[in-house]
Amino acid sequence: MERVRRWVRRHPWFTGVVAAGAVLRVLAMLGYRPALWFPDTYTYVVTALRPRPDLVRPAGYSMFLRLFEPFHSFAFVAFVQHLIGLATGVLVYVVARRLRAPSWAAVTASAAILLDAYQIELEHLLVSDTLFTFMVTGAVSLALARTMRWRTACAIGLLVAAATLTRTVGLPLLAVLAAWLLIRPVRMGEPGKPGEPTAKPVRTPEETKARAVRAGVLLAAAVIPIIAYGGWFYATYQRVGIVGANGVFLYARAMSFADCAVMKPPPDLAVLCDPRPPALRPPSQEYVWAADSPLVKLPGITFSQDNDSRAGRFATLAITSQPLDYAGSVVSEFARTFTLGRPVYPDQEIYDYYQFPTVTPAPPGRYPARESMRSALSYERGEIATRVVEPFAGWLRGYQSVARLPGLVLLAVLLVPPAVLIVRRREPRSGVPLWTLPWATAWVLLVMPPAVAVFDYRYVLPAVPLAGLAAAVALGRNGPASGKSVETG
Repeated sequence: MERVRRWVRRHPWFTGVVAAGAVLRVLAMLGYRPALWFPDTYTYVVTALRPRPDLVRPAGYSMFLRLFEPFHSFAFVAFVQHLIGLATGVLVYVVARRLRAPSWAAVTASAAILLDAYQIELEHLLVSDTLFTFMVTGAVSLALARTMRWRTACAIGLLVAAATLTRTVGLPLLAVLAAWLLIRPVRMGEPGKPGEPTAKPVRTPEETKARAVRAGVLLAAAVIPIIAYGGWFYATYQRVGIVGANGVFLYARAMSFADCAVMKPPPDLAVLCDPRPPALRPPSQEYVWAADSPLVKLPGITFSQDNDSRAGRFATLAITSQPLDYAGSVVSEFARTFTLGRPVYPDQEIYDYYQFPTVTPAPPGRYPARESMRSALSYERGEIATRVVEPFAGWLRGYQSVARLPGLVLLAVLLVPPAVLIVRRREPRSGVPLWTLPWATAWVLLVMPPAVAVFDYRYVLPAVPLAGLAAAVALGRNGPASGKSVETG
């Protein structure tokens, strides 16, 4: 206990932020019982109770739910997710301070996770994003360790694999982290005095070989579980991959600009055309789920192998025929990330799932979700409808109306590291900046969804811890270490 008291005395501001974040999460548990639901939740629960790969989403989060199934309590799952959210904020602060970020910057970076109302609401939703965020933040934190041993590289790879099998957007991070192990500074740790010239460490052939070995360990540790899951997926569906929806979602992305008069698709693809001009079309995700979507109207289920393949070929033709239109569509969709306000998108139903509700939300409208409610009832062995309990719920709704990280502020946070680099351009350099990894990871997480599928507000939140960490570290004075090389061990 004495160690805890000493730590609190040394970090009073951060301790206050953690305490406030914990109180807000207690309010969520008291105000919305047992948890908040999203249409995807029911599919996750079905997979948890009857383990098999899902065509749309990998089974990582379902296995997380299965781990807690003996408790028969979605409230307990929400409680664990809130603990994970708190742990993510603590991790950002600890890593930022270890990398010599200013105390105020580290506290601010952690507050963006610990105090943001939408982060707290996302933790209370039974969806995969909170777990995914923690695993990615953990992998990046390990990759910023002062000493990189093969065991650390293996742990990073396993975390990336777990993140990928929770949300497929984690797969590109494998390349980002492997590249980081090859280029990270030779020495990391205690900085020298500000402005003091330092010699750039020399990278020996032995160190270069060690880097390659550790990058290989990371790749192997990540790829083996992913391939194993792919084998399970193939045994179930006789299809290669870890999901069977890549073509469908890319088709949805393409329908924001695809012009069949320009594409001139063959007859088997022409049935997927929408004669309406792009400006009059619905949001992209409607082409996946809406009953009047050309794809949904095809025979068989939307995510059958034939339909997914056809949708993928249509999307590829659209992108190669109209590359500038595709680029413009991605930029337009990506720009939604950085709005000052929070306009309703893609529709009121989805938008409302990210708000603390005033009354018990209506049951899901999609047929698969309705059918899956029986599994949710079996998991809980009791009532699953969200009960809105006042005054706690009202306090949270009032808090959510003012306490969030606007997209424009997130953009400013992402611009801090390159701005600092420009301002300090005349200072001595000792290799790649330490903020590069969390900064690049944040951008990948933000860009990938609107590039290959759809924009969604909840897809933005996993990038926030990494963006804050990058900014905090950039504002510090990170010189070369005076201690051990990161390649020792």
